[in-house]
Amino acid sequence: MADALADIASRVKPSSGEEASTEGSGQSPAATNGVASPAGAADATIRPLLNQPTAPIYPEAKFELEDRHIDEPRSLRVVVIGAGLTGVTAGVLLPAKVPGIKLTIFEKNADVGGTWFENVYPGVRCDIPAHVYQSSFSPNTKWSEQFAQGAEIRDYWQGISKKYDVYKNLKLSHKVEELRWDEAKAVWRVRVRNLTTDEVLVEEADFVLTAIGRFNAWKLPDYPGLHDFRGLLRHASHYDSSFDPTGKRIAVIGNGASGIQLVSNLQKRVSHLDVYARNKTWISASFAGDETSIEPIPISKELQESFEDPAKYLEFRKEMESKYWRGIESLFRGSELNEQARENFIRITKERLAKKPELLEKIIPDFSPNCRRLTPGPGYLEAITEDHVEYIQTPIKRFTETGIETEDGRHREVDAIFCATGANVDQVPPFSIWAGGKDLAALWRADGEQGFPYTYLGVATPGFPNLGFVLGPHGGGRGGTVPHNVEVQLSFFAKLLRKVGREGIRTVQPSKRAADEFVDYSDAYFGKTVLSDNCSSWYNSGKAGSRIHGLWPGSGSHLAIVLREPRWEDWEYEYLSGTGNRFAWYFGKGYTKKELDPESDMTPYLKEPSKVDLRDIHESWWNLP
Repeated sequence: MADALADIASRVKPSSGEEASTEGSGQSPAATNGVASPAGAADATIRPLLNQPTAPIYPEAKFELEDRHIDEPRSLRVVVIGAGLTGVTAGVLLPAKVPGIKLTIFEKNADVGGTWFENVYPGVRCDIPAHVYQSSFSPNTKWSEQFAQGAEIRDYWQGISKKYDVYKNLKLSHKVEELRWDEAKAVWRVRVRNLTTDEVLVEEADFVLTAIGRFNAWKLPDYPGLHDFRGLLRHASHYDSSFDPTGKRIAVIGNGASGIQLVSNLQKRVSHLDVYARNKTWISASFAGDETSIEPIPISKELQESFEDPAKYLEFRKEMESKYWRGIESLFRGSELNEQARENFIRITKERLAKKPELLEKIIPDFSPNCRRLTPGPGYLEAITEDHVEYIQTPIKRFTETGIETEDGRHREVDAIFCATGANVDQVPPFSIWAGGKDLAALWRADGEQGFPYTYLGVATPGFPNLGFVLGPHGGGRGGTVPHNVEVQLSFFAKLLRKVGREGIRTVQPSKRAADEFVDYSDAYFGKTVLSDNCSSWYNSGKAGSRIHGLWPGSGSHLAIVLREPRWEDWEYEYLSGTGNRFAWYFGKGYTKKELDPESDMTPYLKEPSKVDLRDIHESWWNLP
């Protein structure tokens, strides 16, 4: 523009006798910034170019900017259901990872701990070493045994809850009875019963995470005459710790993890023990493969003292835990590792049943190892060879007032019956979850519209916005540890919640296409593994041939990589802004609140060169300019 004006000025000459002056123009040299303004005809030519245009040139705004800063995320009300290992970890990680979160954790029990709070039967302990079965961020160097008893594990997670102030967000003895989506308000209405007062309350949440575990909904078997029995009848997960089995006749039904632990402990104290084992199962030593027993193994004083050196403890822990990341090949049908496992298990089982070799064919399954979860069973095989123990595979016909009758007509009298028959393992929520006129629990039941836990990556499902599952369907891969899986999944949800809060997202849910393709991949993967052999397990809802949903379709390391970088393109979004513009609420008025604070650090990316990690440059979400 300046060049154009200069060109015009050079071509317009003042008339004879006139001087290029500001005299008579009403303008002083100062008013024209010291530049002479052509008079007469020149004014008529230049003035239109100097005047402001009467019509706007820039496009008219379609909406007003939101009066907010981009670094002021929306405060989200998040409800977590359950306070076992998963819920406690959520109570630690989510407040640290999600700015402004308003967290509430509902737990039906009187304290945290989940399965380790509920299960108190004799011999209950973890079949994973204690130094592996703990959080990555707050390890306990004082475990008393290599394979910790249930009470010690419970105390550990309660200690974590105190250390990280999880209790402030907890509502204990509060049982969730229903979730119902309010589309108009884009919130979940959470109906909860206070088990202490029997009061029912309804709370609203912007986002809900279920952390109810896999074995929470224990159930008694459905045998005729079950409640006719006059003796003590208990599920293993509802054990009566005041009961003294000494000298009594006892029956244990089931040969899963809890049944195996019960049998090996009760047989030492009872006068007679009936063991009802409908299914054959593989009994292993341990999951890492080199420990020979999970009997109580106290950790030596010398080893405990060495853990006082953080470097030595880290070395010990890494060496032990790394073993649990290996062995994925054993899952694949026909693999050399799986065949080796079969040969080893048969050899070891035969040796341990030497006292009653006829039991071997009753124990060894016709399906491959790993079709069901391997069950470490120290003392179990030895226990069932004792003379006062009877191993029974004849199906149960009915319960009577004094005992159990089997299909062959034989009746066995007992003083107490303990049902180690597991829990409801179909992953169907234990309460209704309503959205769009449909109940998720009904959809997922075997006779429902979907017929199985239909999810995207095991973390969410189409049609149920702002709802996530932690350690739910496909919650863990082969390898790794449960605490690690939980931490990885919660970190995934922290990223999702930050995105929702930061970008003004009203609702988020996976697309149906993404969920369908995840199911298709899972089917292709599991079909090549021994998991799809003819066995019933909690991997497949206890029904041979059903879809596998208890494991991730891949290794634990594979799962960690998939969840590390969320595929945002697989999700569908609605936004808070009434403009319909996805950036309106998110971008706000175009600058940050931080830059207005003269005391704020606007250069957190500048560090001492020796402390720079090129992989992390400009990637710390919590430390931006």
